[in-house]
Amino acid sequence: MSKWDERFIEMAQLVSTWSKDSSTKVGSVIVDQNNRIVSTGFNGYPSGIPDGDEDRQLKLKKTIHSEQNAIIFAKTDVMGMRLYCTHFPCSNCAAAIIQSKISCVIFKKPTNMGYSERWNESIKVSIDMFNQAGITVREI
Repeated sequence: MSKWDERFIEMAQLVSTWSKDSSTKVGSVIVDQNNRIVSTGFNGYPSGIPDGDEDRQLKLKKTIHSEQNAIIFAKTDVMGMRLYCTHFPCSNCAAAIIQSKISCVIFKKPTNMGYSERWNESIKVSIDMFNQAGITVREI
């Protein structure tokens, strides 16, 4: 792992702490070819929607994932850039990553095993999609 990889994963972990989600805090950082941070994102409700103690299924339907937030907030073309994230992207985020032409996804292996169990099926689809699209994926 390079010093840059380490710095950007640490940044993604910091950004994840901004999430109000009580069960899983996820952060993402998009970086250009010159190691400049282009955007960050964390999982949470859209702007203007108050966070509430709703049931889990409703919360999941309202939540925008960190990867999607980072892509949206970039406000620029992210083609060829790297995305650092605290968790492996779900299939919906993988589709957005592929569609936005991000070339590389670097993620930290989650220490929360419940995450892997809950998202296992979606992660399998993501892996297949990344392979088909030629996206480099690295675990650190």
